[in-house]
Amino acid sequence: MPEHDDAEQLRRSWIANASAWSETVRGRKIESRRVGTDEAIVAAVLERSPRRVMDLGCGEGWLARALAQHGIEVTGMDASPALIEAAKELGGGVFRVASYEELAGLGETFDLVVANFSLLHEDLRPVLHALRRIAPALIVQTIHPAFAGGDYVDGWRTETFAAMEGEWPEPMPWYFRTVGSWVRALREGGYDVAEVREPLHPQHLRPLSILFVATVTA
Repeated sequence: MPEHDDAEQLRRSWIANASAWSETVRGRKIESRRVGTDEAIVAAVLERSPRRVMDLGCGEGWLARALAQHGIEVTGMDASPALIEAAKELGGGVFRVASYEELAGLGETFDLVVANFSLLHEDLRPVLHALRRIAPALIVQTIHPAFAGGDYVDGWRTETFAAMEGEWPEPMPWYFRTVGSWVRALREGGYDVAEVREPLHPQHLRPLSILFVATVTA
C-alpha cells in the first residue's frame, strides 16, 4: 500500500475512533499509560521548564491538562476535529484542528514541542523541518521498537484495536521504526538526539516505551 493511502487511512482512523479513544484515555484503560508512560512524558517536559509547549497530535487533551497544572501554557494540535472538540470540553489549553502539513504556516513559536505517540508516518522530514522552526527542542515518546511484535525492520503495520474495549470503526496503520531508524529520522529532520529514555514496567521491568529528547541542530 503506498504511503499516501496509509497516511489517509491513519487520518480517517483518528476521526472515526475519536469517541472510543477519548473514553479509553479518560477511563485510564491502557495499562502502560497507567504504570509509566504518562508519567514519563510529563516528567521529561517538566525537566526542561518550558513556558509554552505545543502538544502535537494532542488527542483528547490529557497531556495539556496535566501540564497546565504546572503552570505551562499549552497549545494542542490535532487533525481530528472530534478529538479537538473533546479536548476543549475539559480545557487546560488552546486546541486547534490542524494537519501536520499546516504546521509550516504556523506563525507561533514555543519553547518545546511534544509528540506523544503521534509521529506515525513514514516520511517525518516535512513535519520535523516545520517543527524545528517552531521550537528549539522536541520530545518524542513512541512504542518501544524491541517490544512492538513482528519483525525488527522498518515498515507499515496495522493496529486493529482488537485488545481494546469499545467500538473502534477504523483500523489504524502506523509506521514501525527500529531505534537506529528513529535516530536517523530525527537527524535527517534537523535534530540532535540529546537523550534516549526507556520507561520500564514497575513489575516486569520491560520497556513500556522509548523517549527521544532532541534539540535543533546548530
